[in-house]
Amino acid sequence: MRTSQNGIAVLKYFENCSLSAYPDPATGGAPWTIGWGHTGPEVAKGLVWTQAKADAQLLTDLAEREMAVSCAVTTGLSQGQFDALVDFVYNLGAGNFEGSTLLKLINASDMAGAAGQFARWNKAAGKPMRGLTRRRAAEAALFAGKTGTQAVAIGVASA
Repeated sequence: MRTSQNGIAVLKYFENCSLSAYPDPATGGAPWTIGWGHTGPEVAKGLVWTQAKADAQLLTDLAEREMAVSCAVTTGLSQGQFDALVDFVYNLGAGNFEGSTLLKLINASDMAGAAGQFARWNKAAGKPMRGLTRRRAAEAALFAGKTGTQAVAIGVASA
């Protein structure tokens, strides 16, 4: 399965695109981020990318997150559910997803219970973050079958 345009719309809305590296909002430092939310050892203060580089890296990063979701989930997913999970992994990492109650509930086919788990992941450095609250609400909306535009609107209205 691949991320749909609905999933990409949500991801791009919440990631934005920065062609200059910036510090993590929660820590004021590492991890540094560039492009459409890309992090890695090569990303450091002063790094600048072109839009073409940012867009190409997004496709690479998406493919990695899609693979992580596909490998971890053992039950069938709708396109919206897959999109929501890819965005979740894109933002929080595969390790957090693989050890989550969210994944356990999905693999037990408890999609209603799983949908309620998104809101629990709204903290950075132990503190609730408005942007994460909004993003988790948008992911839950995608998971429930909303379009990208609807999911973004629900996320924005949530905090």
